[in-house]
Amino acid sequence: MSEEKPNQVGSVRPTGKRQLSGASTTSTASYEAKQAKATIEPEEKGPNKVVAFVPEVVSEMKKVIWPTAKQMVNYTIIVFAFLILLTALVAGVDFLAGLGVEKVLTR
Repeated sequence: MSEEKPNQVGSVRPTGKRQLSGASTTSTASYEAKQAKATIEPEEKGPNKVVAFVPEVVSEMKKVIWPTAKQMVNYTIIVFAFLILLTALVAGVDFLAGLGVEKVLTR
């Protein structure tokens, strides 16, 4: 294929990137900012990390949207119905498998 188009630059196989030849998708500024950020933020160690955990948990729990009582009743009913359905299904399969095994072994 490359013999047919000698003026074409680059490989014949696609690389999966949709960009012009020689053009970069990452700007130099964003690359340098990412590198600087990675070197500036060392990970906390020791008791400070443990002490900071509880306030962070409280802060995150305040952001949670809790379901209303009506929603909880609906969810509970749905879960119980699903459990009853699956229990009946498993009991039925178990009963039929037991009958099948009994028929095979008592011939």
